[in-house]
Amino acid sequence: MKILYISTAFPRLEQNSTIYTDLAEELNNTGNEIVVVASDGSRDFEKTQLKNERGLKVLRVKTGQIYDVGLLQKGITVVTLKFYLINAIKNHLSNERFDFILFEAPPITLVDVVKWAMKYFNCPSYLMLKDIFPQNAVDIGIMKEKYIIYKFFKYKEEQSYKVSTVIGCMSEANRQYILSHNIGIAQKKVGLFPNTKRIQLIPTNSNNLEMRKKYDIPLDSVIAIYGGNMGKPQGLDFFMEIIKSNRETKDLFFVLVGRGTERNRINDFLLKEKIINTKLLDALPRDDYEKLVIESDIGLIFLNKKFTIPNFPSRILSYFQYGLPVLAATDTNTDFGEMIQISNAGYWSEAGNIEVFNDNLRILLNDKEKRKIMGFNGYKYLKENYSVSKSVDILKSFYDEYC
Repeated sequence: MKILYISTAFPRLEQNSTIYTDLAEELNNTGNEIVVVASDGSRDFEKTQLKNERGLKVLRVKTGQIYDVGLLQKGITVVTLKFYLINAIKNHLSNERFDFILFEAPPITLVDVVKWAMKYFNCPSYLMLKDIFPQNAVDIGIMKEKYIIYKFFKYKEEQSYKVSTVIGCMSEANRQYILSHNIGIAQKKVGLFPNTKRIQLIPTNSNNLEMRKKYDIPLDSVIAIYGGNMGKPQGLDFFMEIIKSNRETKDLFFVLVGRGTERNRINDFLLKEKIINTKLLDALPRDDYEKLVIESDIGLIFLNKKFTIPNFPSRILSYFQYGLPVLAATDTNTDFGEMIQISNAGYWSEAGNIEVFNDNLRILLNDKEKRKIMGFNGYKYLKENYSVSKSVDILKSFYDEYC
């Protein structure tokens, strides 16, 4: 297969690996040719260039910033993105031919680039649907349905479903939501494309606790780690309630790693409340973060309780990879909690129910053997259900049918 992969979330090698880089590398390693077109708004990236990264051809396109910026700046970048990407493809890939186009949403405005590229290269497309926007923004109060901007993005969402040859959803609940809320889309067009990653041997906990020492984290405490975006979608007000209610809990220490719009508010909360059993860290180098997860004991997942759409957070894959039991608090519309229960890899509770969450937390806090068993269950479930090879197989089936 020769694939044109258009992405806004393809980090450079020195930054980190993600579900997107794992997929691209696995496609390449299994004998396929993949060319990645990636937007890059980083301040240290100066101009568009085509080069080899991760053993792949990557056309990195200089654009405005999308991540870790305000809504206005993000909106301007998302709307103007297509001009930068189309021009870059014309200038650098005009003589190439592709079997199909692979892309993700968000942002849904990639549909303009994909629609153009499908016609230009005369090939079908596969949408990896990772979020249902703009409804998610409505759910958490960022946008209202009466706004013109909502109507614009809703139109783009409908266009992306219409233009895509096949839509791959993260879970069955996700798939059913798309079918029930988009009358006219054929069931055959909407399939499953779960978040997956490259799986390595489960590591053992580091005995020297190098990262705990480096970042001044207690050596003897049970570490509950939260890694990832700190924004409104995660509903971190609830996490702050949990931290406050456990400020005196013996032998428990929370570690938060990442960035996002809510990070400063969390930092202010920790200072105001004089919380001493919690540490807030900025996004860490990839190796440091992975080592810190290995040295941790519990992985935390949060989603905003207001969501009406079924999200499925990819952060779970890293926790499963490193053998951490999971404590999750989400809305009731996702089937994420059902997966946690089926895999017996941790505990789920409804976001906002602090009593149940803390009961589950105490079970894991006080039972090291249960943490070990549930952590292994998660690793086993990851191998059986979320290996990146499954994603490659899905795309191969798509190629066989449509190309």
